[in-house]
Amino acid sequence: MKMSPDRRTAVAAGSLFLLTEVAAIAGAVLYRPLLGAADGRLAQGADTRALLGVLCEVVLVAAVAGTGAALFPVLRRHGEGLALGYAFGRLLEAAVVALGTVAVLALVTLRRDAEAAPGADVALAALHDWTFLLGPNIALGLNTVLLAYLAYRARLVPRFIAVLGLVGGPLICASAVAVMFGAYAQLSVAGSAAALPVFAWELGLAGWLIARGFGPGAGTAARPGAAAAEPAPVRR
Repeated sequence: MKMSPDRRTAVAAGSLFLLTEVAAIAGAVLYRPLLGAADGRLAQGADTRALLGVLCEVVLVAAVAGTGAALFPVLRRHGEGLALGYAFGRLLEAAVVALGTVAVLALVTLRRDAEAAPGADVALAALHDWTFLLGPNIALGLNTVLLAYLAYRARLVPRFIAVLGLVGGPLICASAVAVMFGAYAQLSVAGSAAALPVFAWELGLAGWLIARGFGPGAGTAARPGAAAAEPAPVRR
């Protein structure tokens, strides 16, 4: 059975959301030991794992940008300004993640070099941590709220999935601000708990889009410039 354009868009977007989760988790697991090396020296094989993690991050950057592009044709029917905001917001998020990835690459180079300037690796690790805070936390939270609002208003997915995004987006932003001001560590129980609703939102959204597609409201909004409907005749 041939899929409609909206159905293909839903499957593509859902697959990209799943890919972002897999790539983000795999990348963090692979390069995190490099960032946490207390003595500034690489453990055996740590550079190879970090480079594999960087490849995962490259996939993540492409997938994050791809979700905004894939959803734009559907979202624009329900507000072109908001749809553009989401697409460019995802591009910004991807750019911040890419900056953090470059910091990891530079850190690998420095820790391979025994004569590297002392303290440079610490600065690069800090740069990565700040990009991680601004990109996959604050930017992600804002983008989540925007998409969840559009999905809720247009009934693109069931309301309970959209509510996860409406709750999770502000929560992960608030958690990032708390980390910024030293309330708790970025990688902590509190930080992980604050990220759970957004994680559930993205998994739920991805699963629904792949399995069921967009809701019936996906194509019902009036397009800009469409002719207004004629008023019904008055009965006498």
